[in-house]
Amino acid sequence: MRPARRTFKDKQQLAEALAEAVAANLKASVKARGVASLAVSGGTTPARFFEVLSERSDVPWEKVAITLVDERWVDEKSDRSNARLVREKLIQNRAAIASFVPLYQGGPVPDTVRAGRAQAGVPQPLDAVVLGMGNDGHTASFFPGGDNLEEALTAEGPIVAINAPGAGEPRVTLTLRRLLAARALYLHIEGEEKVKTLDKAEAEGPVEDMPVRAILRQTETPLTIYWCP
Repeated sequence: MRPARRTFKDKQQLAEALAEAVAANLKASVKARGVASLAVSGGTTPARFFEVLSERSDVPWEKVAITLVDERWVDEKSDRSNARLVREKLIQNRAAIASFVPLYQGGPVPDTVRAGRAQAGVPQPLDAVVLGMGNDGHTASFFPGGDNLEEALTAEGPIVAINAPGAGEPRVTLTLRRLLAARALYLHIEGEEKVKTLDKAEAEGPVEDMPVRAILRQTETPLTIYWCP
């Protein structure tokens, strides 16, 4: 059974709809458990969504912890830092009072022990996870050809370090198990090239060739795909 796919006319409409869905997840968790948690992806695609979500006045942001799905092992001063993007676009406006738990913890090499300890500050299981996807079929930092791809897809985690030809810098990523334990899962993609990649990923083929297939084929967590041209 394929995941639900929602199509929007433009990026603004998508951002507003996704923000509405995620806000509902966070509010429901705070009502039920007193706290909420959200893991988001980096890159250029989620910036508009972050800005819209940050303005939501109905979310009790002081009870929300935000973390990253994955991160390049770079300082937040780098324009390649996902944490920098989150701080500039999401930890703003109404959401400025939310807590933010970055994955990068300093040091010359990815330190999964320290990054994993930082996750102790994020309520588990995650209430919502927003993933992206590259044109090579990667999601999170599950890259084709990654040196620790199998571990990222099978280990408990919560964090695995990974290097891959298409990844640029060394990275750390939440494991597949940690992502699939979430209460709600979203895949946010934009543009015609991305939907072509998605169609290819939904066809038969090894997960290792297009690791986003691990997300698309799972049945543990409801997955909704948000796409616009």
